[in-house]
Amino acid sequence: MAICEISGKGKMYGHNVSFSQRHTRKVFKPNVSKRTIIINGQKVKCNISTSALRTLKKKGLVEAPATRAAKKN
Repeated sequence: MAICEISGKGKMYGHNVSFSQRHTRKVFKPNVSKRTIIINGQKVKCNISTSALRTLKKKGLVEAPATRAAKKN
């Protein structure tokens, strides 16, 4: 099961509702990807949701790939 290790997001349950108002069970899964993040100078592999990754980039805690490439040059 995909769970974000930073935000704790996991699957949620709900209903698909058709035009005829028939309710069928549905599982909503978070968009989780396995990424390597630099934390305290160490590379750490973790499962992180893309929304949490965007938030970390916005706060400046994780560098964007374009910024990292610009620093190397």
